[in-house]
Amino acid sequence: MASISKYENTAGKTLYRVRYRKPDHTNTDKRGFARKRDAEAFLNEIERAKRRGEYIDEADSRVLIEDLGEQWLASKQNAMKASSYHSLEVSWNTHVKPKWGNYRLSDIRHNDIQQWVNQLSSGSPHSRPPVKAKSPTVVIRAEGILLGILRSAVQDRRILSNPAEGIILPRKKAKEHVYLSAEELMNLAEHCGNHQTLVLVLGLCGLRWGEAAGLRVEDVDFSHRTILVARSATMVGNRIIIDFPKNGKPRKIVWPAILEPGLKEAVTGKRPSDLLFSEPEGDYISRRRAAGKAGSWFNRALKETRLPAMSLHDLRHTAASLMVSAGANVKAVQRQLGHAKASMTLDVYSDLFESDLQSVSLALNQIVSRTTVGKMWAEPSGK
Repeated sequence: MASISKYENTAGKTLYRVRYRKPDHTNTDKRGFARKRDAEAFLNEIERAKRRGEYIDEADSRVLIEDLGEQWLASKQNAMKASSYHSLEVSWNTHVKPKWGNYRLSDIRHNDIQQWVNQLSSGSPHSRPPVKAKSPTVVIRAEGILLGILRSAVQDRRILSNPAEGIILPRKKAKEHVYLSAEELMNLAEHCGNHQTLVLVLGLCGLRWGEAAGLRVEDVDFSHRTILVARSATMVGNRIIIDFPKNGKPRKIVWPAILEPGLKEAVTGKRPSDLLFSEPEGDYISRRRAAGKAGSWFNRALKETRLPAMSLHDLRHTAASLMVSAGANVKAVQRQLGHAKASMTLDVYSDLFESDLQSVSLALNQIVSRTTVGKMWAEPSGK
């Protein structure tokens, strides 16, 4: 049963204490009320919150964000790729923890979070030293971490609502895809020296860099012209981490016959478990060595062929473009690229399929025009 009682503090002042039972049937109390009616109002609010299922234990809401953040990060570690987790960990330590780590959960307000997001987006040019504005991707990731931590707090009944919900975030500016023609791709590969076959695998098959770097000799099937994409070798910090491909599932992709000579050369003298593509010393091929600076072999080849600046990942876009041009449907492109759903392929490459609709329109017109009624419609009126 709840009760209100008097007591005296060390200074001899009379105060009131409220004793009540929490929803888990354990007893607790709150002291320090100067007036009895204040204690009664507090008790009435507690009882209303319990009836509505909205009761929050004050002790639970006083926990520090730093403690909750570490728990939240730990829950994500085994649920995502190492590279994705590394990005979260860096963002937590760089942006979220320094700002919110020492805040108590109950002290965070929606407006405070919005101001933080605004400051990250715009930077602090007048501070000493000046702080540069962060990209939308960086800001969205940082806010997403705080949002996730606070959502967990709501689920654990530490707070009633999430103050990070409804924050206005900066818009990501969609990066325009760079598409090479077949001739440009072949010319680029010719200027990549020993990496010619690797570039063609990226530009014709659509593999991600980590997927290509993780390929082994045994993954190449020459009889069916397929490659098993079963792992990804991704640079996380300063070390290579072997993980599943991005959507978590292995897949088989097809490769055109023009790649056969280069792939046969790549497997010559190697054991089945050896890397298909590697550095001269046998290590995993380095993306930083490939395109980390202006003089790296990929950037040098771009300059020699007078092609626009592009990343190694843009070769994946070229592969998608060439597949669509060759008549592949969206489902085939999705499976080749390893997208989780065809809708993702359409979202990423909507510009390719929109242009493809023109050829569909022409083909439909040809089919219908061959019918008897179609021929009549096609004739000029007035004859």
